[in-house]
Amino acid sequence: MALKYLQIEEDLKNMILSEEIRPGDRLPSENVLSGRYSVSRQTVRKALSDLENEGYVYAVHGSGTFCSIASRFKKDSKDIAVVMTYLSDYIFPKVISGIDSVLTENGYSIILKNTNNSRSREIKCLEELIEKNIDGIIIEPSKSNVFCKHKDLYNRLDKYGIPYVFIQGVYSVMEDKTHVLMDDEKGAYLLTEYLIGLGHKNIIGVFKSDDSQGQNRHKGYAKALAEGGIAYDPENVIWFYTEDRAVHPYVLLQDMIRSGKPIDAIVAYNDQVAYHLIKAIREMGLDVPGDISITGYDNSQTVTGTGISLTTVAHPQEELGRIAAQILLKMIRGEKVEKRVIIEPEIIWGNSCSEKVT
Repeated sequence: MALKYLQIEEDLKNMILSEEIRPGDRLPSENVLSGRYSVSRQTVRKALSDLENEGYVYAVHGSGTFCSIASRFKKDSKDIAVVMTYLSDYIFPKVISGIDSVLTENGYSIILKNTNNSRSREIKCLEELIEKNIDGIIIEPSKSNVFCKHKDLYNRLDKYGIPYVFIQGVYSVMEDKTHVLMDDEKGAYLLTEYLIGLGHKNIIGVFKSDDSQGQNRHKGYAKALAEGGIAYDPENVIWFYTEDRAVHPYVLLQDMIRSGKPIDAIVAYNDQVAYHLIKAIREMGLDVPGDISITGYDNSQTVTGTGISLTTVAHPQEELGRIAAQILLKMIRGEKVEKRVIIEPEIIWGNSCSEKVT
C-alpha cells in the first residue's frame, strides 16, 4: 500500500503543478483511481487525504475532490508582488528600488501593483494576486488607520502559505504580522521638541488622519507639547484625508492666518504638505522662517523653487525597501524573522526654522 499511495500522490501532484489539472477542476473519482492503479479505495483515500493536508486539493461532500487554488503557490515562481499606495512620485520610487536591488540579486522578479491609497483597489490587487503564482508580497497598506474589513484576504494568504511583509504602516487588527516601520511618533516628537527649544509656543500640527503614520506623528507632536509645558489645543491641529491632501491643509491654514490666530511654527505631516503650506503662508504676505517656522517629514526635498530646505526627518527609503525584501526572503526560506522592525528617526537640518523673536 505504501508505494502505491505515494505513487498516486506524486502523480496527481505533478499533474496539478504542471496545470494539467487546474484549480477548480474535479479530480478523477476514487473508483477511477483505484481501477487505474489497481489498488483499493482505501489506498486512494490515503493519497487524497495527504494532498488535502498539503493544500493541493479539497473535498466537497457528495461532489468529489477538487484541485485547490492554493496549488498555484506550490511552485517556485521567483516572482514577488510589491503593492504600494503610489509608484511614481515622492519617496516611493526609491523604496521600490531598494526592494528590487535585493530581489534581483537573489534571482527574483517584481510584479508591481499600485492602489492609489484606495481600499477597493487594494482588495482588487490582493484578489488578483491570490490567483497568480507568486512567492510572496511586500505591501504598503492603504489608509492603514481605517479598520481593515478585508482581513479574510490576508487569512487566505496565510492559508496558502504565501508570506507577506507590511511596510510604512500596518492595520491595527494585524499588528501580529511582520512589518517594517519608521518610528513616526518619535520623529514628530523630536521635531516638535526642536521648535519648542527655539522658543515657539503657538505650534500648529498638520496630520493625515487615515493612515497610521499620521496618527503616530500626531502622538509625537502632542507628547512633545505636554513635556514642553504647552497645553494641547485641538483647534491647533489640521486633519486631512488622502483625497483632500493637496487642498484642505492649504485652505485651513490660510483661514487660520486670516482669522488672526497666533501661529509661529508648524509641524507638517510630510515634506510634500510642508511645501504646500509654505506657498499658502507666502500668499498671505508672511515669511518662512521669519514669521512662521515649519518642519517636514521624509526628507524628500522635492525641487519646488521656494529657496527653502526643510528641517525634516530622514526617511531611509532604499534601506527600508532592502530590509523588507531581506525579511521576506527569509520567510520564503522558512527562517524565523522579527515580527516588528522599527527604524529610528534622524533629523535633517534645513533653513525652514528660526528662533522665535520676542
